[in-house]
Amino acid sequence: RKESSAASDVYKRQVLIMSVNPGFGGQSFIPGALTKLREARARIDAWMQAGGQEIVLQVDGGVKIDNIAEIRRAGADTFVAGSAIFGKPDYAGIITSMREQIAIGETTAI
Repeated sequence: RKESSAASDVYKRQVLIMSVNPGFGGQSFIPGALTKLREARARIDAWMQAGGQEIVLQVDGGVKIDNIAEIRRAGADTFVAGSAIFGKPDYAGIITSMREQIAIGETTAI
């Protein structure tokens, strides 16, 4: 069997919006990142509608249960949540709650 060598078979294109000042964990989400997410989502959607490849919109920093629905509504589809999960007694419960909030963010208007 011949393996594909096309980069498109291996890598997805990704845009990362940092929603904290990079460098250390436990920071609060910077609300201005929501505007950046909306703008990036609009550009990504226009690119894809014009025939461009799929682009993942990731957000990193300050992502928690209480803001992940709003972050999803703003257009993020991939979330980095470090201190919101790690070091907590119930990882699974937090992840389940985050998934529930993401679903709420997907079903409510922007």
